[in-house]
Amino acid sequence: MIQLIVGLGNPGPEYEATRHNAGFWWAEAAARKLGIMLNHERSYFAQVGRTNVAGHPVWVMLPQTFMNRSGQAVGALARFFKIPSENILVVHDELDLEPGQVKLKKGGGHAGHNGLRDIHAQLGTPDYWRLRLGIGHPGVKSEVVNWVLKKPSMDHRIAIEQAIDHSLRALPDLLAGDMVKATKDIHTAP
Repeated sequence: MIQLIVGLGNPGPEYEATRHNAGFWWAEAAARKLGIMLNHERSYFAQVGRTNVAGHPVWVMLPQTFMNRSGQAVGALARFFKIPSENILVVHDELDLEPGQVKLKKGGGHAGHNGLRDIHAQLGTPDYWRLRLGIGHPGVKSEVVNWVLKKPSMDHRIAIEQAIDHSLRALPDLLAGDMVKATKDIHTAP
């Protein structure tokens, strides 16, 4: 069962609409769906909100530490509330998937994603769930930083938004811990 949903992104209005903030977009939509208000919590270095689902607490978090230090926020809340890594879902942008594609997986490497790298380090394990939102690849490795820190084209933004809407339908299964059904629903094209 997922107890902590973490959307990855960078804080501040200049980053709000950039590809790197796709995780924020998903987590904000999940918070709205769950009726959670996100508030800045200095002790967790994040915007955080909480609700109860089927008698269990569920947290939604937007780290405010910038992408490279996302683990600081995730680790602080997970340690304080004793949330095991297998009950954490990290939602992030994924260069290796085209806009509109979304994949759910547990564990694995960070594939050069600095937010995931820091979360691995802070949790001491890669064994948490990831929801990978496709943003496409610029085609050249040297352009990746510019790519993720720019706004997507209108077509790409629409495709990403559709992937968010589609994958949010699996939220009840994610929270209930039915990861097989959630994976099937997310991986089935709309």
